[in-house]
Amino acid sequence: MEYLPVEVIGNILSHLAAARDVVTASATCRKWREACRKHLQSLSFNSDDWPIYRDLTTSRLEILITQTIFQITGLQGLSILMDDVDEFSASTVIAWLMYTRETLRWLFYNVRTTPNVNILDLCGRQKLEMLVLAHNSITGVEPNYQRFSCLKSLSLSYVSISALDLNLLLTACPRIEIFSLVNPEIVMSDAQVMIELNSPTLKSIYVEAISLDKFILEADSLENLHLKDCALELFELTGKGALKQFKIDDVSVLHLDIGETVDELEIVDVSSFTIIWSKFYQMISKSSKLRKLRFWDVVFDDEDEIVDLETVALCFPKLSHLALNYDLRDDLRDGVLHYGVHGSSPLQNVITLELGWTVVNDLFADWVAGLLKRCPNLKKLVIHGVVSDAKTHEECQMLANFTSAIVKLMRKYMHVDVQFDYI
Repeated sequence: MEYLPVEVIGNILSHLAAARDVVTASATCRKWREACRKHLQSLSFNSDDWPIYRDLTTSRLEILITQTIFQITGLQGLSILMDDVDEFSASTVIAWLMYTRETLRWLFYNVRTTPNVNILDLCGRQKLEMLVLAHNSITGVEPNYQRFSCLKSLSLSYVSISALDLNLLLTACPRIEIFSLVNPEIVMSDAQVMIELNSPTLKSIYVEAISLDKFILEADSLENLHLKDCALELFELTGKGALKQFKIDDVSVLHLDIGETVDELEIVDVSSFTIIWSKFYQMISKSSKLRKLRFWDVVFDDEDEIVDLETVALCFPKLSHLALNYDLRDDLRDGVLHYGVHGSSPLQNVITLELGWTVVNDLFADWVAGLLKRCPNLKKLVIHGVVSDAKTHEECQMLANFTSAIVKLMRKYMHVDVQFDYI
């Protein structure tokens, strides 16, 4: 180790990242201390990494962080995540950012201060490429002054911001490609809660825990759209049809529109969602490049609706991964099998099949058998199931019958890798 160049040692310390580990390692010898001072690239202060952070007084913690940061030159990555820690002095935090901002490429910032520190003022017009903000307040965005010309990734969690400032912030990031918005407090000036975002460079957006009347997104280059745990009356995406991945998880939305041009769509993942199949199918029916289709815990708005695998096979010829899960109790009561296996067209390219139940019964094994017949080139089968802790004799017998039926069935498909995932 004594023959390693200081630059290499600095790279090793940068992979440690956690300030406690970096300081401990750099105490090895003078050469390692020099590597820490001049060649350390990233540094992290995280209250979850070291419980002692929470035991220190705020003033003592401020001194500790200040002493560590001010010994290092040329820092490119700084992470300060202080959950469950009392408020810091704004002047101290400003000093940390002023000292490092000219060389920083990424900043993770979750620090409560009095008063609030304006990160945009401090880090705008610098070289930041990634910015992650949490528990912060953003007001009065000025795109011309608070400009992030190098920023490609922006994440906002539990921030307070107006709908106007949110759009202006994206405007201030002319090269942004990745945007994450989690549980924001949207400050509105009128009764209707609405967000309109516009970004020609955005490629991926993740939105979680947001409640709005309208969410309108204009993004010509968007490839990845993920909505989770949201309540929306209207969600509308307009663009030039670059979308490749669409994922929606536990979302309530009355009107959903992802645009007419979905020719590039490759992945559709829908879970915990009430679906009107005819409208949803119409939205994705032209996606001839679709490779993965996942419907998990989906509730059908019309009890008589059927997702016909014949239609799926004909419209999505490149489909290689199919995942279906539903509650068979509704099927038994109404006599409707929501995922029908009628027809003769094979799912020729499906090599991975995931199937699941909420309550197992005799019908499930027959359904699995029908699906296997439709997948001549299948290589992997994953069966997910829910098995209750308190089982009646009838439930135990049903599970035993199902297991026997599946074992017998899979003897016909020895080339298929079978996995069971029970909870």
